[in-house]
Amino acid sequence: MYYTEEQIEKVRSGSDIVQIIGRYVNLKRSGSGYVGLCPFHSEKTPSFSVNPARQMYKCFGCGVAGSVITFVMEYENYTFPEAMQFLAEQAGIELPKTELTPEQKRQKNLRSTLVQINAKAAAYYYAKLKSPGGKQGYDYFKNRGLSDETIMHFGLGYSGQGGRELYGYLKNQGYSDRELSETGLFKIDEHGAYDKFWNRVMFPIMDINNRVIGFGGRVMGDAKPKYLNSPETILFNKSKNLFGLNYAKLGKRKNIILCEGYMDVIALHQAGFTNAVASLGTAFTSEQAVILKRYTDEVLLTYDSDAAGIKAALRAIPMLRDAGINARVIHMDPYKDPDEFIKALGNEEFEKRINDAQNAFLFEIEVLRKNYDITDPEQKTKFDHEMARKLLVFEDKVQRDNYIETLSAKYSIKKEDLRGLVIKNANMASSRTKKTFSQSDGYQKNGRKPKEKGIEYSYKLLLSWLVDSPELFGKVSDIVGREDFEEEPYKKAAELLYEQFEKGEVIPARIVNHFEEADEQKEIADIFQTTFKVNMNSDEKERALNELVFKIKEYSIDKKLKNLTDITKLQSLMIEKNKIQNRDKMHISLKDG
Repeated sequence: MYYTEEQIEKVRSGSDIVQIIGRYVNLKRSGSGYVGLCPFHSEKTPSFSVNPARQMYKCFGCGVAGSVITFVMEYENYTFPEAMQFLAEQAGIELPKTELTPEQKRQKNLRSTLVQINAKAAAYYYAKLKSPGGKQGYDYFKNRGLSDETIMHFGLGYSGQGGRELYGYLKNQGYSDRELSETGLFKIDEHGAYDKFWNRVMFPIMDINNRVIGFGGRVMGDAKPKYLNSPETILFNKSKNLFGLNYAKLGKRKNIILCEGYMDVIALHQAGFTNAVASLGTAFTSEQAVILKRYTDEVLLTYDSDAAGIKAALRAIPMLRDAGINARVIHMDPYKDPDEFIKALGNEEFEKRINDAQNAFLFEIEVLRKNYDITDPEQKTKFDHEMARKLLVFEDKVQRDNYIETLSAKYSIKKEDLRGLVIKNANMASSRTKKTFSQSDGYQKNGRKPKEKGIEYSYKLLLSWLVDSPELFGKVSDIVGREDFEEEPYKKAAELLYEQFEKGEVIPARIVNHFEEADEQKEIADIFQTTFKVNMNSDEKERALNELVFKIKEYSIDKKLKNLTDITKLQSLMIEKNKIQNRDKMHISLKDG
């Protein structure tokens, strides 16, 4: 859908950014703006800032930035038109129907087509499972204890024995090879077209809106790989989805059960634990932890009880902790996974295991202890030091002291001794951090990172400074015109900002409207969120502003001279070059405004 600048601005200005973002993020007042924990990456200290005056947000941790439209696009995984429609409905604004650009039509049609193809593929696999040719797959699911109702609920299927069955079916439906190749379901080359999934039971993967976006398949027999998943497409991103989340989000339980595989999720849902989810054929990611935080504050881990499962749990726990999620571990011994446990002992016993789930940090320490023979003094000393190092994850003193008390009692070490070890390790870590900063990251001895260099940072700083101090525009524009911003997207941003100044209405968030792609919006928004991070007196500010202006002007002149094709412009450029070198005559003073 194509929207005019007026329509975009009407939606943006009609959507209070603090109110909209406040529905997703717990914002707290800080000076003239608001801060909170970033919803796009894991963090413990708030670095996500919302500026109501500029109607923009920025995270100083991961760098995301934008307007209210950008936020909705990023958080809800919406396209630009979808975000516009969402915000318009929230604000009670009716958007007229307008024509799409050719590229917008192509992208929208392709996404829509892929959703249709995936839905038809899922229906085909399900029908195949229920046909005589799908008996092997159907028997597999029945032998795993799944009911027909569960098979239908999850849309489980079978891909057939042949290598071109689905391809032939969809070709008969009228889809082109180009469209089919975009789904990730086929291998299409000069030798022909082949189904990627064959002789496998199929697990449709749905997004939060119940659309089929990909598939997982388990082979029948001993072929490799045992499990195969769809490659990433414009619909399917493994890190931004979780199997079963479309159902789990509707559950009445306050927590979410995180499993290792699709069958564990399905078995738990069939047993009434409809809050179960799993990662998509790959290791759990920090992005998935952030997604889970949107729906719960507690995650129960049910990874397999073997060595690989324990390793996966140990990897997931810190990610969940960093996302602000309390994690607990469900012990399923003597059984390997939830599916085996429920088949053997039933739902009530699994409910008891949920209630008895172990604190995730205590689980980490328990696994750690198995690496040491604590009856040996040397081994016990090493374990105590390692335990103290792990306690550093808790920044809150009260929380850390509570764990110290619990661990000292359980592992026979005096509270004072364990606390002393924690302090010692904290000081050592702090010392190493400072050394790393100074040697590896380029940090100065005072802990501040050196100023960014380069013309792009100068562009950012000057444009943001002009928004903060519009009274300087006349003085600055006499020296640096819009044509002096040589690099995109700063060139376009400067043109739009200068145009706003000339009209007497400066709204930087409106400039973001001119860019539809989320990445472009973030980059433009970042321009107007760049500020000095040090306090300066008026003389220092004046000196910094002049350095900035002359740097941009010199860069512009030098680039024009370098790319000069019209010799008649040489003289005027050389005159400008001489003027800029004689700075006293072009000095910008802040004392008179």
